[in-house]
Amino acid sequence: MDLARRLAGRTCIITGSGGSIGRATCLRFAAEGANVVGCDINPDGAEETVRLVAEAGGTMISIHPADLTNKMVCAEVVAAAVAKFGGVDVLFNNGAMAYFAWIEDMADETWYKTINQELDLVFLMTRAVWPELVKSSGAIVNVASLSAWAGIELLPGLAHSAAKGGVLSMTRELAMEGRKHGIRANSVSPGTIETNQTRFILDDPEWCRIQLGRAMINRMGQPEEVASVVAFLASDDASYVTGADIAVDGGVRAW
Repeated sequence: MDLARRLAGRTCIITGSGGSIGRATCLRFAAEGANVVGCDINPDGAEETVRLVAEAGGTMISIHPADLTNKMVCAEVVAAAVAKFGGVDVLFNNGAMAYFAWIEDMADETWYKTINQELDLVFLMTRAVWPELVKSSGAIVNVASLSAWAGIELLPGLAHSAAKGGVLSMTRELAMEGRKHGIRANSVSPGTIETNQTRFILDDPEWCRIQLGRAMINRMGQPEEVASVVAFLASDDASYVTGADIAVDGGVRAW
């Protein structure tokens, strides 16, 4: 196998394509030969990713703005992929939005919005694409989180932890249900990855102590380091890997 072209000819839906991990994964998948189908609720970010992929010589279309908490929009994303490329081989459920509060300050709306925008949309998008994955014996990669495994001292992440814990459990169930169709389902659990939302940590000594001090690799991860693991799980290199979660957290969970 040409490792540089592991995904050649495969059609891959990547949600949240306008964000840091989503964009890095679009670029990685395109570099490995995939037909990339992006979608994001933020049209500016989505369009910038399309531009970057095209400049790098890749193939990508994008549906935006796309609110994946709406099942009709999920169906539209799948339909666009099928119309353009004939089917779907990989779904990367990356797009999500979390809202944070300590339990004593947690409004009902904060809880329900987080569950809806981090867990419900994974179900809706996966259900929409499932018939195509059955045809292709495809692969699903979901984004869980370090927060699904451990509390983070400074982060009021009750709803976020619950949602991402749900993603972990859903992934295992999808692997079980998908086995009859040759569908593999796995997840990645990123730790502290440098994005526009987390970069403030570098300027805050207390956050650095808590977040970066827990990692064996004493630095933030980069979006490209998550994308490389996602590309592995999406490819035939991971043909005997299903129902698994891979920590991309610099070793936080290991000590």
